[in-house]
Amino acid sequence: MPRTPSRRLLAAALLALSVLAPTAAAPATAAPAAPATRPGTRPGTASPDGLGPELTARLDRAVEEVRRQAGIPGAVVGLWLPGRGSYVRASGVADTATGAPMTTGVFTRIGSETKTFTVTALLELVDDGLVRLDDPISAYVDGVPCGDTITLRQLAGMRSGLFPYSEDPDFDRALESDPTRTFSPQEVLAYGFRHDNDFGPGEKFEYSNTNLVLLGLVVEKVSGRSLADFVRARVLRPSHLDGTLFPSGAEFPEPHAQGYSDETPSGEVADAADWNPSWAWAAGAMISDLPDLRRWAEIVATGRLLRPETQRERLTMLPTGFPGTGYGLGIMETGGWIGHNGSIPGYETVAVHLPEQRATLVLMINTDIRYQGQEPSTLLARAITQVVTPDHVYDGSVPPR
Repeated sequence: MPRTPSRRLLAAALLALSVLAPTAAAPATAAPAAPATRPGTRPGTASPDGLGPELTARLDRAVEEVRRQAGIPGAVVGLWLPGRGSYVRASGVADTATGAPMTTGVFTRIGSETKTFTVTALLELVDDGLVRLDDPISAYVDGVPCGDTITLRQLAGMRSGLFPYSEDPDFDRALESDPTRTFSPQEVLAYGFRHDNDFGPGEKFEYSNTNLVLLGLVVEKVSGRSLADFVRARVLRPSHLDGTLFPSGAEFPEPHAQGYSDETPSGEVADAADWNPSWAWAAGAMISDLPDLRRWAEIVATGRLLRPETQRERLTMLPTGFPGTGYGLGIMETGGWIGHNGSIPGYETVAVHLPEQRATLVLMINTDIRYQGQEPSTLLARAITQVVTPDHVYDGSVPPR
């Protein structure tokens, strides 16, 4: 799916962008976790039963080929195939300045994976009978263009027509001039609301962070709690996601990799680890780790926290305009894999589940710089699934705006 950052969010997706200079990389072997530096951090997941030497070697080669070609400094790959085995690897570097190796025990910014948490929170309110998917957003938030006719369902399914605030040039300049600043939900929405809607409600698909920020406000108004508190109580705790958090600012627990981005005024590569993700809020601000993303990928794809009828609505995939990829309510399907990906300056993730084989794939990389117009996480997920599930190849792309 499209990336969370502002510049080039959806427009010009086919342009080839600058990539990081190649960096020396550690071999793709199972890496020990770095020692935790605060209470609550957890070691990385080791691979207790591999996929056999031949398949493991093919995966090692596939990961390294994409990582080097696309200029990915470091990558964490977790693949679990019940009945066949598992593959958990860290390769490359977590810090290009020091050469510190990437490890499987790092925390990472998860970008648009956050959308799965926000929409799950909304759907729990649906199950509680407190909201309805076909309620207009105007019943909860004032001042939304065409708010009387845009429904919560259309917001969650990326079919509202609301202009993506992260494509507004003034927002772009404000963020790039000071990526450490704090934005409120109301501030970012104002950038989007100054534009006419792109189309009528429900007419077509368009990926827009505006939709998710509005849903975050709905959760807050209806629950009477902050979005972070509600997600913690109703989503994270029941799912036993102890390594996942909704930061209030730029905080980033250790250990984490440094993240490399070209989302700068000059296009030069910068370390984005300490940039403030508040601008992405309900659309992309959360942090997680490998064990939690593995667990969450299965939970969100199977609907463990929701009533069956609500999960069925969630998984009603509508066309995105890109062959083979559908989008439901805060969740996508590509090649049979169900879940989401995420991209925020410096980091990309993929967390998906293949119900047909009960398989789970999690990727965590420390760059968001595109290679020949494509997200590096998509290239990596595609290469891995071509090896292990050739009948179910991941391709999380959608057409440019």
